[in-house]
Amino acid sequence: MRRKVCVVITARPSYSRIKTALKAIREHPRLELQLVVAASALLERYGSAVRYIEDDGFKITGRVYMVLEGENLAAMAKTTGLGALELATVFDNLKPDVVVTIADRYETLATAVAASYMNIPVAHVQGGEVTGSIDEKVRHAVTKLADLHFVSTPKAAERVMRMGEDAATVFVTGCPSIDLAANIIHDPKVNFDPFKRYAGVGEVLDLSNGYVVVMQHPVTTEYGLARKHVFETLYAVRDSNFPTLWFWPNVDAGSDGTSGGIRTFREIEHPDSIHFFKNMESTDVLRLLYGSKCLIGNSSAGIRECSFLGVPVVNIGSRQAGRDRGNNVLDVDYDRRQIAKAIEHHRGNGRCPQDKLYGDGKAGNRIAQLLAELPLRIEKRLRY
Repeated sequence: MRRKVCVVITARPSYSRIKTALKAIREHPRLELQLVVAASALLERYGSAVRYIEDDGFKITGRVYMVLEGENLAAMAKTTGLGALELATVFDNLKPDVVVTIADRYETLATAVAASYMNIPVAHVQGGEVTGSIDEKVRHAVTKLADLHFVSTPKAAERVMRMGEDAATVFVTGCPSIDLAANIIHDPKVNFDPFKRYAGVGEVLDLSNGYVVVMQHPVTTEYGLARKHVFETLYAVRDSNFPTLWFWPNVDAGSDGTSGGIRTFREIEHPDSIHFFKNMESTDVLRLLYGSKCLIGNSSAGIRECSFLGVPVVNIGSRQAGRDRGNNVLDVDYDRRQIAKAIEHHRGNGRCPQDKLYGDGKAGNRIAQLLAELPLRIEKRLRY
């Protein structure tokens, strides 16, 4: 009999983090994919990631609406609780042999809690990394709830084992998002018009002489400063007077401050060099990143995919603090002068050397094979 592997996707970044593994699981003769899409991945206001999942040909087994309005700390906590409640029902109906949960968002914790209490083995992708903020707590909490650990780097594997996890359950697979980046390197041409395909808001820009990309999200432990933080980036980017493709923030505490700051800036300053997008298909995003002068903001894409692609990054603030990074990253504070200086530095230096810190482009196949072969257990004890 084929093992039933239930993968829960709760946000647009989660899909790119697991897409190649989904394909490998679906195509593996000993596995049956159960795909559950939940939370902000279902919502139009955050780019309707579910549409891209369906366009890629994946059959969705279940949908879980669990996001409470508010975009504050209480809403995050309540969404986590609602998610555990609803996902328990989904798991009870689907009866998977193993549940796969991704990274460190609060919905990831809901997935791991629900599966663990139902005696379903949990496989965690991207554990053992260091970033600070609430993501750090969630990531390590999920590690303790998980039974299998598919980590991106050797350092991450070492950290997971130092938390008392059995070395026989920890595997350095690399990050599946690097698989997508590896495909882009073989065919990097931007073969579409982003303004025609994805519309967005703002002037249609001439990208032929270069452009930059911005991905900035609120920091949950600094959520009250989100509006102030994004203003610093907005003014730095505007003053650089360079064509800019700006992506909408994730749904987190403080995202209303980030998005509200963007709207206010747009109405007051009327920037003619910035175009704003809600979301794009993951390979289209990677093509635009590969062709850009640099990525600006605090997205983990700057640490992961951009290191592999050799794209320079201006990393702002504390959201990625402590995460292993390559030489493509310049760290700056929430200060428009520092941001502008770093942008100018990258624009003058060009592309960085490729760094395979987060994988070699084969993570998805490794994860599927391990899910097919490994023994599935729910009993665990500290190994020290």
